Amino acid sequence: MLKRKTLQTLFDWKAQDQKKPLIIRGARQVGKSTLVTELGNSYKNFVMLNLERSAHAKFFTEYGDDVKQIINAIELEFNVDLLKGDALLFIDEIQEVPLAISLLRYFHEDTTSLDVIAAGSLLEFALEDVQSFPVGRVQQIPLYPLDFEEFLTALNEDKALVLYNTIPMPEYAHPKLFMLFQEYTLIGGMPEIVSAYVNNGKQLNQLNKIYSSIWDNYRDDIEKYGNNSNEKKVLNHVISTAPNIRDRITFNGFGSSNYGSREVSEAFRKLQKAGIIKLIYPTTDLVAPIIANLKRKPKIQFLDTGLLNYASNIQLELMAVKDLNNLYRGYIINHVIFQELIAMSDRLYDVPFSGHVKAQRQMQKLTQSYNFKIL
Repeated sequence: MLKRKTLQTLFDWKAQDQKKPLIIRGARQVGKSTLVTELGNSYKNFVMLNLERSAHAKFFTEYGDDVKQIINAIELEFNVDLLKGDALLFIDEIQEVPLAISLLRYFHEDTTSLDVIAAGSLLEFALEDVQSFPVGRVQQIPLYPLDFEEFLTALNEDKALVLYNTIPMPEYAHPKLFMLFQEYTLIGGMPEIVSAYVNNGKQLNQLNKIYSSIWDNYRDDIEKYGNNSNEKKVLNHVISTAPNIRDRITFNGFGSSNYGSREVSEAFRKLQKAGIIKLIYPTTDLVAPIIANLKRKPKIQFLDTGLLNYASNIQLELMAVKDLNNLYRGYIINHVIFQELIAMSDRLYDVPFSGHVKAQRQMQKLTQSYNFKIL
C-alpha cells in the first residue's frame, strides 16, 4: 500500500465534528478509490458505491431528493447501519449520476452522523449538467500522481527523504538524490506504475504494459469528451500529437494540421478539464505576484512525466542520459519540476508559479540541490 500525503488530509477531515461531504477531484487512476478505501478501513461500517454500475446508480435515480430513503435502501442492500455513527459512505464515479452531486447538500443538512466522500474522474464534465451544485455545503480537495517525496517513501528511502528536506542539502547527499530524482523522472508517479515498480524489484520490463493500459484508457475516454465526430477527431489529433511537442505551442494548425485555433483550443480545454493536460503560460513578472501572461504561447504539461515518456517513446533515451538539463533543452526536467509544483498545492485549478511561499521554497530546494535550469 502506497503512503499518500492526502491520506492524512482525509483523517483530519474525519476528525472534524461538523464535517461537510468531501469531494476528491482528480484524473483517472491517480489513486482516489484506493485512498478512500484505506480510510474506510478505519470505520466500523464502510460502504462503497460505484455509480458506473447500474445497481448502485439506482439508489440516486429512484428516490428523488429523499436522502433518508436513499440511505435506508443502501442499508438494506448492504446490511449495515449508516446512521448510528462511525460510518462512511463512499460514492465513486459520482459524475455518472449528476443528480447525486446535487444531493450532497442534503447529506450535509439531513444526515450529520454519516460521513460522505464522493469522487469522480470526469467530474468537470458532469458539473455542466448539475442544476444546483452544493456550493458551501461540500469540501473539495485535489489528488495528483505521487510527488517525489511520496516516491521516496514508496522506495523505503527514508534517509534520502530526510536529506531531501534539509536545506542546505549536505554535499554527500547530492549524488544519491540526483540518481533517485532521475529514477522518479523516468518512472513518474502514477500509483499503479510505482506499485509495480517497487513490488517487482525495480524491474522495468513489465511496466510498459501498465503504461499502455493507462494511456489507452485516457485515449478511449476521448469519445466522452467530444460532442460530435469533428470534435472527437480534433481531440484524437491533439492527444496523439501533444506528447511529441516540446516547445511552446500555437493553436492554429497545431501539430501540422488543418484545424483552426478555436477547434484546437477547445480540445485543450476539454483535456484540461479531464485532468490529462494543463496549459502552462509564461510570465513576464519579476516580483510577486507572479501572473501568467495569457497572450504568450503556452507549453503543454501532462498529468505525469512517466506517462509522457511512454507516450513520446523516449524511455530508453532517458535511461542513458546523465544530465537531464541536456535532454531536449531541459524540457523533461522542466516538466517534472512543474509536476512537483502542481502536486504541492491543495487548491483546485492551481498552476505553478502562483507566488505561494511553499512553492518558492520547493523551487529553491530543487534548483539548489541539482543545479537544474528552469526555463
